[in-house]
Amino acid sequence: MASGCGQGSGAGRWSWVVSGAVTGACLTLALALSGGRSRAYTAYSLAVHKTKAIPAFARKYGLPCSACHTAWPELNSFGQAFRDNGYQLMNDRDSPIWQNPSYFPVTARITPNLHLERTTHQAVDATPGVAGPPFVERAISQSGFDLSGMDLWLAGTLFQNISFSLLPSSNNLAQFHFENAFVRFDNLGNSRWVNVKAGKFELDNLISEKRFLFLSNNGGLYQSYHFVPLGDATNFGLGDNQLGVELTGHSQTSYSRYGVAVLSSTEGQPGLPGGKSFDTYLTLSQAFDAGKLGVERVGVYAYVGQRPTIAASQTSGGTAVAGTAAGDKPFYRIGAAGDLFFGDLEFLPFFMHAYDDQYLATATPANGTLPAGAQNATWNAAFLEAHYYVSPQLVFTGRYETVRMSSQPLAATPTNLGNIDAYSVGLRWYPFMFSRAGLSWHTEVSFAKTQGAYPLSGDGIGPPLAPALFPSDAVWSTSVFTGLDFDF
Repeated sequence: MASGCGQGSGAGRWSWVVSGAVTGACLTLALALSGGRSRAYTAYSLAVHKTKAIPAFARKYGLPCSACHTAWPELNSFGQAFRDNGYQLMNDRDSPIWQNPSYFPVTARITPNLHLERTTHQAVDATPGVAGPPFVERAISQSGFDLSGMDLWLAGTLFQNISFSLLPSSNNLAQFHFENAFVRFDNLGNSRWVNVKAGKFELDNLISEKRFLFLSNNGGLYQSYHFVPLGDATNFGLGDNQLGVELTGHSQTSYSRYGVAVLSSTEGQPGLPGGKSFDTYLTLSQAFDAGKLGVERVGVYAYVGQRPTIAASQTSGGTAVAGTAAGDKPFYRIGAAGDLFFGDLEFLPFFMHAYDDQYLATATPANGTLPAGAQNATWNAAFLEAHYYVSPQLVFTGRYETVRMSSQPLAATPTNLGNIDAYSVGLRWYPFMFSRAGLSWHTEVSFAKTQGAYPLSGDGIGPPLAPALFPSDAVWSTSVFTGLDFDF
């Protein structure tokens, strides 16, 4: 029999657990997050955010996964506060020295699936096997059984108020990399407003791309986070993990949150492949309790960075010296986002204004000559995502996204070249979610229309955002996806 810590049935308020565990789980969390005082927060009086699920935390504290999750991998309000405290309940079980020797904080996640991909207006050789030109346009379709990439996630505490995360991750070709690897020092000076994280980590985005409810090729990314104009050399995505150091803080309930990060200008790539420049990311968010509607959160962000335009400023024996990139030019991404509940219905609105310097936008070295008509590139991007929680085990999802160019890198370029409209609908059904494992049946249909360019997903012949055969082409890319998303 299911029960809950909060009141009502809105998704912003659920903290569902199973059987007799509910009383102990809610009491433990309420006391821990209030510093041991007797004030017990209802689930809807705390902030709501999302993160990947790691059943090891449930095993460590003797709680069901649903004590911290609404629809996995989303967090409820208690789960957000747990994450903000560095994966701690602020009790004796936080430190590894108190853990059962058999406990190991690791979770594996992968998604066997069946999917179809279809992309229109692809330039192929007029005669197969004979390299063009001439080229003709064809729709390219692919379908079959497949695997997603795999995550092997370790996270927890090294000592009281010292937490960590390590995430070796592979694509579906078993090519591994470190998606994240960081150590975080929590509650410095006995203040929850001072937490320092160092390593490779996800940016403190209010709407996380790493932990959302879409998995298909065209739906499993935010177009807004990764778009750059055609021919632009800026290698940056707001949803990509970055290397650096981050200072964050939050109120007792995680209603008020801030973040300041200083990051290498390398798009998260290790080995110092670029020059010596740094980027900065700033975030502020505030939540408020709207009673039976749920917890409403709004936030603003600003990413200010630079990228080199000269691959190497030094050579040795005529060969470029790695790490001597130069000619840095600026770019920025600024905007606002929200996480709004209306009972069982959740809305995630997002807006971005973006700017790339003309040297980056035209891929011109700083010591070179700009092409005629070169100008700074600017554009606006936005999406509205919705989740309808029928129950803790069933959620319907939808999203509309748009990208619109304001100023092309070259004045003569058609004003709508590269514009995007994207649509996604889907559902996730959870047969179970226990402290040992979780399973979701995920089904989704996503469409992306890109004006005069190939889709960001890389479907078709690619590469992403390469120019189509004709600028007037509206290239449609479609994904139909169903799979079993599980972790253990």
